[in-house]
Amino acid sequence: MYKGMKKDIEVELQNLDSRICLTSDMWTSSQNLGYMSITAHYIDAEFNYKKKIISFTDVKYPHTGYAIEEEIVGCLTEWGIRGKLFTLTLDNASNNTNACDELIKYHKHELLLEGQHLHVRCCAHILNILVQDGMKIIHGAIDKIRELLKYIDSSSSRLQEFNTIAIGMGLPSKKGISVDTPTRWNSTWKMLVEALRYKSVLTSYANRKMIESPSEQEWKRAEAICDFLKAFEELTLIVSAHRKPTAHKFLPVVLCIRHALKDPGWQTSDVLKELAAAMQTKLDKYWDPEEKENAEPNRRRKSKDIAFNHALVIATFLDPRRKEDYLDFFYCKLSTNEEEVSKQVEVALEWVRKYFKEYELLVATSTAHSTPSSQGNTTIGSPIVGKRKLEEEFAQHKSHRRTRVHKSELDAYLEEASEEDGADFDILAWWKRHAEKFPILATMARDFLAIPLSTVASEAAFSCGKRILGDSRSSLTPDMLEALVCAKDWLFIPKKGEYVWM
Repeated sequence: MYKGMKKDIEVELQNLDSRICLTSDMWTSSQNLGYMSITAHYIDAEFNYKKKIISFTDVKYPHTGYAIEEEIVGCLTEWGIRGKLFTLTLDNASNNTNACDELIKYHKHELLLEGQHLHVRCCAHILNILVQDGMKIIHGAIDKIRELLKYIDSSSSRLQEFNTIAIGMGLPSKKGISVDTPTRWNSTWKMLVEALRYKSVLTSYANRKMIESPSEQEWKRAEAICDFLKAFEELTLIVSAHRKPTAHKFLPVVLCIRHALKDPGWQTSDVLKELAAAMQTKLDKYWDPEEKENAEPNRRRKSKDIAFNHALVIATFLDPRRKEDYLDFFYCKLSTNEEEVSKQVEVALEWVRKYFKEYELLVATSTAHSTPSSQGNTTIGSPIVGKRKLEEEFAQHKSHRRTRVHKSELDAYLEEASEEDGADFDILAWWKRHAEKFPILATMARDFLAIPLSTVASEAAFSCGKRILGDSRSSLTPDMLEALVCAKDWLFIPKKGEYVWM
């Protein structure tokens, strides 16, 4: 089944007339083998967003940037899509940055604009780093709550005693205690929310057992931070979606974060001020919108420069509800200097124009190449050959003329009134309806809106891999594991939300 489906997907990807965006991540299995997952994201000709795991292979140690780059190139070569790579979404590890540098160094001729915006940093990972830094100010309370919950969950008799106290206090009993994964801030947040709900039960249980528990002051600090972090949980869910477009939501997400950190209405206590300051420091490090030295499109931007990726800015521009107006609004919210705002908007629009010109050439070339060539047994100089040749020349002339006309397509898009925002607005459906009116921009939209903001799609493969390759099935070979993980992903039917087994 895996081999048959792989052939079908190979044909689909090779015939795809749009670019492919990748996400990738690393995982260490119970066999102590390092696995690398690569997931392809793309939008097909019918403007359907698709996600396919195309590789789940073991990678020999050490996992250097060169090793990662070699694995990615090998995967692209195997699938026959080396010339279709657009962006690569990775977390912020230095070896990933080095891998992108290697890709650009040796394969820039295969990348769009020589890979100027190849490396997209995982937004979910950056959000995790921001919040983890902020939560350090209550690490003492978190550690005490975590250890107390572990103690209760370690035996059925302890859990039973906990439930007895809970029922006596009018709270529902629990079948089990959820303890967080310390490296995942949102799992820690969920643990704290649940612990706060059972605060009186936990305090009573700890007092009975003479176990250390958070002080009243620590509980208050934890409660204040939990309320504040609810907004970040919602933002994490937005950037972690991996079966629908997310790239056009990047700028609004950044503004929401900045608003939460700077809004005096939130900073009602010293602990929240301290939390916001710690998170703001990290935000400035990872998402500096000014890109001072690397802002101009004609200047090479190295992947090691931590700043906004303008591919995500263009994705927001391609949202018909926002366009240029939102870019101006965005930079106005970041700076009060009108000259600086105008400069940043112009830089963004210059990138739009640069990509538009590139896609203009690609569309024209594609149209010319798709013109049928002369076939059949005809004699040179015959009327049939002459007619076909004239038809080919006319097709090329028409293509070049359309290219000249399309130069105003960008202006027409900007001049058209922005769409009304609504909960049911479907950005891909909009571009499908307007593909004939804005053919070049629609082609761009298929590529830019396919950019995933996080590596969640690849990380989800590891969750599946961990269930398949557990302690009781630790003898599965890497090839079999790849077949099982990939096949399960390919059998997923988004519309029904279920798996179909054949």
